[in-house]
Amino acid sequence: MSEPSDSPRIGVDEWVASAEGRRERSLAGRAEALYERTPAAVKLLALVVPFAVFPQLVDSDYLMQVGVDTLVFVLLALGLNVAVGWVGLLDLGFVAFFGLGAYLYAAVASEYAGRSWDGMLAIPAIAISVAVAGFLVGLPSRRLVGDYLAIVTLFFLQLWLVVLINASFTRGPNGISDLYPLQLLGREVVSLEGYYYVALAFFVVIVSFLFLLNRSRTGRAWRALREDELAAELMTMPVNRLKLMAFAVGAGIAGVAGALYAPSQGAVFPANFDILVLITVYAMVVLGGAGSLLGVTVGAVLIMAVLETLRDPSDASWVFYGVVAIGLVALMRPRWLAPAVLAATVVFGMGVHELAERARPSLVEGTTVGTARIDELVDSWVLVPEGAVGPDGLPAGALARLAYLGLVASVLALTLVRDRWLRAGLMVPVLYLAACVWENVLLAQPAVARFVLIGALLVALMAFRPQGLLGRRRVEIV
Repeated sequence: MSEPSDSPRIGVDEWVASAEGRRERSLAGRAEALYERTPAAVKLLALVVPFAVFPQLVDSDYLMQVGVDTLVFVLLALGLNVAVGWVGLLDLGFVAFFGLGAYLYAAVASEYAGRSWDGMLAIPAIAISVAVAGFLVGLPSRRLVGDYLAIVTLFFLQLWLVVLINASFTRGPNGISDLYPLQLLGREVVSLEGYYYVALAFFVVIVSFLFLLNRSRTGRAWRALREDELAAELMTMPVNRLKLMAFAVGAGIAGVAGALYAPSQGAVFPANFDILVLITVYAMVVLGGAGSLLGVTVGAVLIMAVLETLRDPSDASWVFYGVVAIGLVALMRPRWLAPAVLAATVVFGMGVHELAERARPSLVEGTTVGTARIDELVDSWVLVPEGAVGPDGLPAGALARLAYLGLVASVLALTLVRDRWLRAGLMVPVLYLAACVWENVLLAQPAVARFVLIGALLVALMAFRPQGLLGRRRVEIV
């Protein structure tokens, strides 16, 4: 006699099963199931084809250089994903391995070193050497977790930067600028397109290796270690050895990225491997979804595209307002709420602008630095003080900085509001304040705006989709 359909199933957590069932019935769940059923060769082909056709779509050396840098950072993100996404290790010294790979290339293929190794020998040797360095760095930290591991690895990164800046054999802050071009089987790679295809070939090899590694026994053990280290150890898994393997594999991939980055740039400098690079690579992993090869690749491409677009103020405003609008539409429920909030923000801004123009005209008589069409439209909507001195005798720059601090505080406060309708109402003045800060502060400082916008994007993503764009949602029971 069969059991009733509503009876508890032995060995099955009903709450987790119901959560998984709801996810599988959603559009994202069906897309994820289709992706899982797709053969590995088709997945790899779909991942590689966009990169392969990129050189045929661009006609400038600048865009080709961006393509080379993007592939290098994709490799970096894939390497970091091994430690962070698969094993759950908070490695803040990862960029040091990137720099070590670049400087090792300078040590075997530069006029300064007096050697010129072929790339078929140099790159594998560099990968192995940096992997050994990762293994050695992991030795003192194999029993550390969380914040303690982060502190130790961050100390390693700072120590590496101190050595680069002060050591004579690295030429200090001046770096090494007389690198030989990359040689492969006796032929020099002299064009950016050549470097692009070399980087693409290494990407194909590394992503294939990582895919097989993730499906292997070691990959399953890494994921088990990420979920619960104590449980993994009780199941007789060699926890310390698994951590050391993760450090070594991730460091080796970073070494390959550094060995490709150095000849494509023609020089290496300590500033190329500082904390900003670490933040950028972490942003790629978090945005795409830690643990997902496809997600990490997409996250790296998106971050690089946004950073390059924000270099030009005429394009930056389109990115800013586009990200705000798309973010609201994608994250707010029900669907009509996002257009309602945007419309309310427009009306609110018009009212504030009109009141400010009547009460104190100097608040709206300035002009924005943006030259895009959207900047011309919002110029008569946001508050832009005129001249160097604003109302109450405060410098206009000081007012802008106060507005920036107010925006940060209001966004943080907004994340604490749980009521959906109250949050939607409070979002109207916050969005208007964000537009004012963008036009007065960030647009005039693109170097700052790039990382502020990336940070805001990540904060919003973590609030509404903690697993990242393509990461898998984890069901946790507390």
